[in-house]
Amino acid sequence: MELGITIQHAYEKQHPWIDLTSIGFSYVIDFSTMGQINRQTRRQRRVRRRLDLIYPMVTGTLPKAQSWPASPGPAAAPPAPPCACPQCVLVMSVKAAVTNGSAGPLAPPAARKNVPESGVLKAPPPPGPGPKPLDSTGTIRGPVKTVPSQAIRRHASSTPAGANAGSPASPPGANGKTGRVALATLNRTSLQRLAIAQSRVLIASGVPTVPVKNLSGSSPVNPALAGITGILMSAAGLPVCLTRPPKLVLHPPPVSKSEIKSIPGVSNTSRKTTKKQAKKGKTPEEVLKKYLQKVRHPPDEDCTICMECLTAPSGYKGPQPTVKPDLVGKLSRCGHIYHIYCLVAMYNNGNKDGSLQCPTCKTIYGVKTGTQPPGKMEYHLIPHSLPGHPDCKTIRIIYSIPPGIQGPEHPNPGKSFSARGFPRHCYLPDSEKGRKVLKLLLVAWDRRLIFAIGTSSTTGESDTVIWNEVHHKTEFGSNLTGHGYPDANYLDNVLAELAAQGISEDSAAQEKD
Repeated sequence: MELGITIQHAYEKQHPWIDLTSIGFSYVIDFSTMGQINRQTRRQRRVRRRLDLIYPMVTGTLPKAQSWPASPGPAAAPPAPPCACPQCVLVMSVKAAVTNGSAGPLAPPAARKNVPESGVLKAPPPPGPGPKPLDSTGTIRGPVKTVPSQAIRRHASSTPAGANAGSPASPPGANGKTGRVALATLNRTSLQRLAIAQSRVLIASGVPTVPVKNLSGSSPVNPALAGITGILMSAAGLPVCLTRPPKLVLHPPPVSKSEIKSIPGVSNTSRKTTKKQAKKGKTPEEVLKKYLQKVRHPPDEDCTICMECLTAPSGYKGPQPTVKPDLVGKLSRCGHIYHIYCLVAMYNNGNKDGSLQCPTCKTIYGVKTGTQPPGKMEYHLIPHSLPGHPDCKTIRIIYSIPPGIQGPEHPNPGKSFSARGFPRHCYLPDSEKGRKVLKLLLVAWDRRLIFAIGTSSTTGESDTVIWNEVHHKTEFGSNLTGHGYPDANYLDNVLAELAAQGISEDSAAQEKD
């Protein structure tokens, strides 16, 4: 608000331009062209004066040192109390730091070329066609006031070294034209070195530095605050330190074929899958009979499949199974009770692979299989270590699944499906637990449980190959997306996910039988 009031007063007094440096912002507002000019970079930006917005215009103060034509008028009233919002509090604290920590705001590069040996700056040339140029004495020609020397006096030690080609300790302007390089001719590396040199001199000269480091977090608020703070600090002439974000490392360094080794204790280095048809010759009723016990006197509670009372017939209205709707059965291991009619209907709507999963506690009866499309799984050792596992090599898994046509077990039989992002590279540490996870992943692959066909939660694409509730690490040297290392709990978490799919330490032995 104070900044807006300052610009408004200058506009009402018909000043051709206003310099905002003395109130903490390195900008010049040119009213003749309605432009905002950055005094350091000389970049221009359009500004607009809105007349359709109503906001509390209270009296404010003008910058003390200006180079505009004087016009008579009443003295400015004392400034109003500052706003209490966080942004205004931050601006006021920056201005206070500049006032208390140095002799005044820093001189921009455009003005530094006029700095003599004594360290006194001459007035900067006003932008736009309106104001007159400076004469040899540094005074604007015409009926204007000269700039007070105390407002523009600076110590030579406060001038950034980047403005001169000599050493930071040399006085400004000592090297002349040969020691000064135009910023427009510098490449990116030179500009970075220039900025570093400026920051070092500013720190040495006592100008307060406010480092704004990269704030990590899933919320967009933290990075936004870092950006806003950096902009405000830069506008006030303070050096800002924004750390470079970590680099995403998806893949290991290049590995030659001779460096790739097989994994001890694991046979072969690849495995293929094809479509497995369900075993024929057994009806759903015959399959469920192995897992159920009939209940002659059902309890007075609801069936969690049809939500009807167990003492009443099943409420299922789909294709009619061959069993009676009032029969009730109890699953042998978990003890949950359902209408047998409902369980048969649920089995018919699933994969029909001879297994059954309790809808209440997810206990698996039989061997659960999935609907993963045909593909190939490769696995081998590479001579690099994962972050968090410096003492062992790395197991690399490569999944390859081509696009194709959906089968009868898929959501849309006969329709094509896509396979994005293949081959997919995944990584495990070559430790005892890492090899255990690999062996169970091989069982999951053989049971077609690693992938499925559905709708991608990332892109929203339907009828595409997606992960099937068993998380993999696809980042080799970073963990920016949560799918990399270090992650101390990953191996335990993936073992729990495999157990939820019915795959445990005994599964590898069962798979061989």
